[in-house]
Amino acid sequence: MKLSEIAELVQGEVVGDPEKEISGLAKIEEAGPGDLTFIANQKYAHFLDNTDASAVLVSPDQKTVPIPSIVVRDPYLAFLEVLKIFHPPEEPDFKGIHGSAIVSDKAKIEQTASIGPFCFIGSGVNIGKGTILYPGCIILNNVQIGDYCILYPNVSIRENCIIENRVILHNGAVIGSDGFGFAPSEEEYKKIPQMGIVHLQDDVEIGANSTVDRATLGETLIKKGCKIDNMVQIAHNVIIEENTVIAAQSGISGSTKIGKNVTIAGQVGIVGHVKIGEKAIIAAKSGVSKDLPAGEVWFGYPALPIMKQKKIEISLRHLPDLTKKVHSLEKTVIKLQEKLNKLNEQNDG
Repeated sequence: MKLSEIAELVQGEVVGDPEKEISGLAKIEEAGPGDLTFIANQKYAHFLDNTDASAVLVSPDQKTVPIPSIVVRDPYLAFLEVLKIFHPPEEPDFKGIHGSAIVSDKAKIEQTASIGPFCFIGSGVNIGKGTILYPGCIILNNVQIGDYCILYPNVSIRENCIIENRVILHNGAVIGSDGFGFAPSEEEYKKIPQMGIVHLQDDVEIGANSTVDRATLGETLIKKGCKIDNMVQIAHNVIIEENTVIAAQSGISGSTKIGKNVTIAGQVGIVGHVKIGEKAIIAAKSGVSKDLPAGEVWFGYPALPIMKQKKIEISLRHLPDLTKKVHSLEKTVIKLQEKLNKLNEQNDG
């Protein structure tokens, strides 16, 4: 594509040769002739001085650019738009229902859906138009799957769950497994039947080997636009509001309610029955043991407001030196006390 064509695509302004031919995309530190790159973070701007890229996407704040450029409001998002053109999603090499798939005669599958090899589709399942199931997916009875969803290999969806439109489930994701519900008796734990479902709304994406447990009663609900990374555990009756993101290896305990636009970083653990306010940010490896207010950043184990936690961390780093000073002061105090005692004895004498 010519630079002018790309600029039109991303609604940007060309600075330099608009006829420059672009044949590939690359990170700025790896780009070569013919490549388009981008600067979204100023710590990479120094690469502009010696990059071999043919052109770069930059923001209006980037003043000195030695190669042809396209000026856009958000270079990173613009680069993603160009990426879709140069590297469109791969189409599966199967269409319709593969001959090795096992499909109940009581399932309803739109003609434009594709069911890959060795899939299982149970009774009462509905699958919408344009949806793709890659090999090995297991869909149990009465599951509802909307339009243009993508289920990558070995996804499992248990009975009665609801998957709305444009949902993406990556390899090995398990939707609707039993919640961890057991009632202790004198000698054993009695299993509590998990009678509810999982409900994933439009444009949810769930990463590889993540699990979402069905509710004891009602729904485990993940609302529109939520993005969940690999190896995340979401327990029964959790409700996650719109556009929340959860990074890898996090675990959310039962009946927790998470607000809109929350950011949960990697390896965060959240206890059950708490509420996380909208736009809250929970930093990596934090342990949340109580309700968190909206809009605040929390960090640590247990999680505290981040500035308070940073002060604690700084104090802990100085603890060895502080301990030495305390010991030194103790010795000084003891010596002074001994001198004072001697003076008192002399005065008494």
